[in-house]
Amino acid sequence: MKRESLVSINDFSKEEIMDLLEKARSFEENPNRKVLDGKVIATLFFEPSTRTRLSFETAVNRLGGRIIGFSDAATSSSSKGESLKDTIIMVSNYVDLIIMRHHLEGAARYASEVSSVPIINAGDGANQHPTQTMLDLYSIYKTQGTLENLNITMVGDLKYGRTVHSLLQAMSHFNPTFHFVAPDELKMPQEYKIFCEEHNIPYYEHSDFSEDVINQADILYMTRVQRERFTDLMEYERVKDIYILRNSMLAGSKPNLRVLHPLPRVNEIAYDVDDNPKAYYFQQAKNGLYARQAIICKVLGIDVE
Repeated sequence: MKRESLVSINDFSKEEIMDLLEKARSFEENPNRKVLDGKVIATLFFEPSTRTRLSFETAVNRLGGRIIGFSDAATSSSSKGESLKDTIIMVSNYVDLIIMRHHLEGAARYASEVSSVPIINAGDGANQHPTQTMLDLYSIYKTQGTLENLNITMVGDLKYGRTVHSLLQAMSHFNPTFHFVAPDELKMPQEYKIFCEEHNIPYYEHSDFSEDVINQADILYMTRVQRERFTDLMEYERVKDIYILRNSMLAGSKPNLRVLHPLPRVNEIAYDVDDNPKAYYFQQAKNGLYARQAIICKVLGIDVE
């Protein structure tokens, strides 16, 4: 296998996605394999993260590799004015792989162009989050038994939510139907609606988070309204609590429905949902370990039987 970066979920074909899902299943059965013995991996998190960074670092540790890097840009030389280019070139001298999260859209693509080692995009602004997408796909695949012909309802911040942008593109291989639930300020960007039209994917837009919409869904994908993406805090305050999922709202939902969320949640899923067997967001986060183990091996060209 060749070494390659993962910047966008579009870097993977349908066949590669399905292969990664099978690899993730294999890692779930046996996550402790020393296939990265002698490898050094850098995690460069210019933007805060809990689940993504810790699951990547756990993935590397369980695969026998070593981790260097930072979890706060203020502790790196970027706080002194060092350019992203210089940081990436310098770090790539030391490691076999760079896992990077950055607040600027396109930063991961740029890093992949100047780095001498593969880059894994762990989130770049409101653009893409391809490893989250792989764990989302694995969660959907595990709970539904298929990725084909599913009704997926996305709720909340569809404008800045990079997880929904990546998932929408990945699901284009599998004949989905989308329902987008968002206020006008946070609607799915036009470019992604055009993407759906170009790929003959039916989608419906709603401003009302009704039980009728919920009852049609196979997957209910909730998102947090992200304060850090807003320049106008009054606008954020106006929309932050607009959609809240409560347990009673799931009473008429389909038996196979699963509620997903990339986390962290704030107020958009009430705590009384947690005990409902249709709530899957904590298991979804756990699946991130196995999906990221599969991705690390793929970008490093390591065959795992």
